[in-house]
Amino acid sequence: MDSVPRFRALLPDPGAEVDLAARYAYPAGLDRPWLRCNMVSSADGGAWGPSGRTAELSSAADRAVMGVLRGLSDVVLAGAATARIEGYRPVRPREVWAGLREGRPATPSVAVVTRTLDLHPDLLGSAPEDAPTIVFTTDSAPPDRLRAAKRAGAEVIIAGAESVSPVAVLQALAARGLNRVLTEGGPHLLAEFASAGLLDELCLTTSPHLLGPAASRIVAGDAPSHTAPLRLEHLLESEGALFARYTRA
Repeated sequence: MDSVPRFRALLPDPGAEVDLAARYAYPAGLDRPWLRCNMVSSADGGAWGPSGRTAELSSAADRAVMGVLRGLSDVVLAGAATARIEGYRPVRPREVWAGLREGRPATPSVAVVTRTLDLHPDLLGSAPEDAPTIVFTTDSAPPDRLRAAKRAGAEVIIAGAESVSPVAVLQALAARGLNRVLTEGGPHLLAEFASAGLLDELCLTTSPHLLGPAASRIVAGDAPSHTAPLRLEHLLESEGALFARYTRA
């Protein structure tokens, strides 16, 4: 079992006490979706390790931040490839979330963006009734998989003709009262939302590892090239890893 990691505040208040839930709190009184992305990168900019997963870059501190971010969120959003590679299942409740989730379901829903609906049956069928898995797909999705996902209990939303519209995703989540949106990627999904100008916040863990030139960046794929100035809200450190929180400038 991992020991409880200790965090050190570097910016903007060096040496101050670190309360992760307070540091990563969503803006108060949200009346629209707030899209937060949580990603991990090696020191040389790689988004995953040799296995194709992020496990080689993670740590107890990274998992602690991820747990708090999930506890604060209404919904965890991911691309289908990330859901498959990282083994996504419905989020399990945690005792430490009791205060974070007061008045809300015990766990956030998982939402997946997929054109093929190639998803694990447990992700589709074993979510709690008050936090069902949400599947965003297209008009061209395989009809048999659409029917299977609905029979399993997932909420299926058509959000585009040939590709899923990022705007339609956030609109559908907002219509369900899910404004605290946490996306965990992967790089292609992040690129789609960032290029559409929808990313409000980036939480980036920089892991003390080198991966070399073969690894993907945290933003990748065929989305249109774009720039987005960011403002650094805080910088924390734990066991050599850096935890930066940026918001859209």
